[in-house]
Amino acid sequence: MRDLIGSHDLLLVTLDTLRFDVADDLVRAGRTPTLARVLPGGRWERRHSPASFTYAAHHAFFAGFLPTPTDPGPHQRLFAARFPGSESAGTNTWVFDAPDLPTALRAEGYHTVCVGGVGFFNLRSPLGAVLPGLFAEAHWEPEFGVTAPDCLDAQLDRLTGVVDRVPTGRPLFTFLNVAALHQPNRHYLPGATADDRASHAAALEYVDSRLDRLFALATARGRPTFVILCSDHGTAYGEDGHTGHRIGHDVVWTVPYAHFTLHPGDT
Repeated sequence: MRDLIGSHDLLLVTLDTLRFDVADDLVRAGRTPTLARVLPGGRWERRHSPASFTYAAHHAFFAGFLPTPTDPGPHQRLFAARFPGSESAGTNTWVFDAPDLPTALRAEGYHTVCVGGVGFFNLRSPLGAVLPGLFAEAHWEPEFGVTAPDCLDAQLDRLTGVVDRVPTGRPLFTFLNVAALHQPNRHYLPGATADDRASHAAALEYVDSRLDRLFALATARGRPTFVILCSDHGTAYGEDGHTGHRIGHDVVWTVPYAHFTLHPGDT
């Protein structure tokens, strides 16, 4: 990633709460065709999240601790906040002297934008303003949140206006947190009365159906865009008696991950 800074726009998308097993099953079954086209090899990479819930995971992400490959390491990170003793920053790692990625990119001339989804990005409390406060520009509305069936559509409507305002000569870092996978998600499955793996899968199909629009927006400025696409954590639907997340269960810690570059004309 080090050699891309300045020449590429950056897009970091967290599909909040997406389980690896559901994501992997759907792409293998052909139920997420947009993702199948952009994921390297047409498949998700299985990784472990640094945390079991949104707030902690994103603090780690913005410091350079993205989900970790599950095979034995060490694993070189894409980017990293400099600190003594780090053993996972290598020759291709972009190492910065700032506490977080948005601050570091702003120093490199990037316009930084957050379009939030779940409550930790809602700007409605001191806690909900911490993560968005790292960015030069941050947006959240109830229509972006977990109870809105068209949440990603509303976010993309807002993002369209943002992209149109940023001069094409200035690099852009966009962070998008997608809330659709998070409970409640039963509204994506007609007739469902409770959240379960099936409604979680239906939510991912909704998201996949909107990703072409996101990727077109990302490349509309005529610049190549480096994309990081992952979940921040999974969630339990009754496994071993557990429901939800912020627990140390494999379905929570194991997440899908991918990164790739989009060029104008790819979408």
